[in-house]
Parts: sequence; structure tokens; C-alpha cells
Amino acid sequence: MPGMLYLCATPIGNLGDMTPRVVETLRNVDMIAAEDTRNSIKLLNHFEIKTSMTSYHEYNKVEKADYLIAQMQKGMDVALITDAGTPAISDPGEVLVAKCHEAGIPVTSLPGPAACITALTLSGLNTRRFCFEAFLPADKKERAQILEELKEESRTIILYEAPHHLVRTLQELYSVLGNRRLTLCRELTKKFETVLPTTIEDALTMYGKEEPRGEYVLVIEGKSIKQKKEEEKAAWQSMSIEEHMAYYEKEGMDEKSAMKQVAKDRGVSKRDIYQYLLSN
Repeated sequence: MPGMLYLCATPIGNLGDMTPRVVETLRNVDMIAAEDTRNSIKLLNHFEIKTSMTSYHEYNKVEKADYLIAQMQKGMDVALITDAGTPAISDPGEVLVAKCHEAGIPVTSLPGPAACITALTLSGLNTRRFCFEAFLPADKKERAQILEELKEESRTIILYEAPHHLVRTLQELYSVLGNRRLTLCRELTKKFETVLPTTIEDALTMYGKEEPRGEYVLVIEGKSIKQKKEEEKAAWQSMSIEEHMAYYEKEGMDEKSAMKQVAKDRGVSKRDIYQYLLSN
């Protein structure tokens, strides 16, 4: 029988958030795969966990995943931990999980801390619908593309950012998204935890006077459905009715269907559109 992969959430700052189940599992598995063994050894020592460790990180995630799977196929149980939080969330662990599923190796997750969820619940913003982008990509073209997508996002947006990149990211968000409500969360669960409901503009003003410190989670208000509809209506209003009709007819609609859609876009009756076209 193959072994199992255990995804073990570890504290994001406060060691008191380590669950008894995770401690027991880390003591009993055959091997722990850790993002940074130098960092994780402090955690293991604190809880007197003696299980052997091996590194598993962004730069060896493919070949090391194959090695770990080979060990699990021999019957070994492996626990995966990250530096902080839940493995496989914005983390190379997703590669190992996918490969385990392909190899028929069972995977289970031991719930615990996750910075994105902790920040969302503290934000005071809409929590029913949200999207998680983690760190924006470094590549300028890809970064710009994602920011453009987020411009139309109606769900609450969650981002991670390092202190030395925070101001640049806030400037880009302001440029693309405009001024939105924002909750800045830093040093979550730690001694100097800060949760600041603000706006993108006010945050830029604040960090023009003081230096950002600590790791940040940005929780950003999504574009409201009402605002999206108003912008769409304004865009249609900038077109003539003839251009509007031509747009939908080019998409393959017949005249009747196009009139119906044009009327809906403009917030008028179909009869209004018909009368306009008849008189012009």
C-alpha cells in the first residue's frame, strides 16, 4: 500500500496556532518536506519533533516531487509544510499534490492558519465572494494584464506584498483600479499585528510619510455591480444607436434581437429604439 501526503498548516506568526493534530502528524510521519529546513527546524524544535526533514521549494519542486512520490509509493508517509500557513496556497506544494493525484497517492489536508483568509475575515469588506491573487507577477507584461483583469473584478481582491514593493503596488493599483476601499493587514497573529481599513489613495499618502514594515496582505474592494452597469451604460451611450445596432448585427444577431439588446443596454424600451430607427 502506498503512503499518504499530509498537507500540514503551520503558524503564520503565533506558535499557539499550531494544532495538536499537526504536531502529532509531524511526529508520526516518516519524512517532513519543508520549504526551508533552516526555518522549519526552529518550529520542530519548539514542539520537540524529531522527524527527519528534506527540502521542497520553488527551485526543486518538480524533481523533488518525483523523489517524494517514489518514497510514498514504497509506503512512506510524508508531511508537507511551508514556512508559514497552508501548503499549496501560492506555494510549490500544488505541484506535489497534482503529481500525487496522478500517481494515485492519497492526499489529506490538516486545516490551520492561512494569511489570506485571516486577512479577509478582518477586513470589514465583503467576504461572500472573493478572489486571491497572492503576489502579483514580476513580469511587467503579465502584471499589467492581471491588473487590467482586476479592474473589472466585482469580488473582494486579496493580494500579498513585501514592504519594499508596497508603495509601487499601491501606485499601480490606484492607476488601474482607481481609489477603492482597502484594508491593509500586516504582521498577522504577531505582536505588532495591524489591521487598517483605509483607501488606496490614503494608503499612498500615509506611506509617503512613513516606511512600510512587515509583510502585508491587501484586501481590496471589488468593483460594485452598480458601478459596472453604469460604466457599461455610459459606454453604449457614447455610441450612436446605428453603431450600437451594427455591433450586435455583426455578432450575428437578427435585427429584432439586436433592437431588444440595444434597448436593454441603454435602459429604454424596444419600442423607443424601433421608433428612432424608423424616423432616421
